[in-house]
Amino acid sequence: MQGKVDLVTGGAKRVGAAICRRLHAAGASIALHYHTSTHEAVALQTELNALRAASVASFSADLLDLNALPLLVAQTLSRFGRLDGLVNNASSFYATPLPDVNEADWHDLLGTNLKAPLFLAQAAATELRRTHGSIVNIVDIHADRPMKNHLVYSVAKSGLRALTLGLAQELAPQVRVNGVSPGTILWPEHRDWQDAETRATIIAQTPLKRVGEPDDIAKTVAFLLQDAPYITGQIIAVDGGKSINN
Repeated sequence: MQGKVDLVTGGAKRVGAAICRRLHAAGASIALHYHTSTHEAVALQTELNALRAASVASFSADLLDLNALPLLVAQTLSRFGRLDGLVNNASSFYATPLPDVNEADWHDLLGTNLKAPLFLAQAAATELRRTHGSIVNIVDIHADRPMKNHLVYSVAKSGLRALTLGLAQELAPQVRVNGVSPGTILWPEHRDWQDAETRATIIAQTPLKRVGEPDDIAKTVAFLLQDAPYITGQIIAVDGGKSINN
């Protein structure tokens, strides 16, 4: 990926940071988007620029603000002069049982998980066509099998799955668009997921009997960006086999 530039949303921590590190190690320059994780973004930028000077720039943006999305692409082009890959990783995730669903949840979860990837792809399309670039959307295995008590999130990720397939048609033949669907990679930070019995049940339902690592997702993203020139419109489950047991 020498000479390539990748924009990664939500790239400051967790899976996003693993993706940034993996793509950077492969030679790419990174436009690292973050919203409120300023400390983590600055630390990761400093870490990676120490390995290769001026190879990472971080940009803060609220992905719910549609005006911020073309600006994010413009900032990337201004800093690096090109854009070869867009990784729509940023996501909101929390429970929304049906009796509790409200309009604010709908706007937040649909906004970060579906609307922002659509309008970022729109903003980046001209440049990605020019560079024959690629988009990778981070979907979820629950796009196909909704997660109980996470109704709105599941709907949003189902929409992102459809968006991935639709964009693959819209942007072909110059731009490839694929997705990665994680299973249990990192436990969510919410209190609901801290129960040991819940975690044990999820692991028991996973054929490989363990949770994955953020780099499992990052490796798959890197593969789709750099080593898959004849793959588009596909979504790869990286879930230890859990989706076959749901």
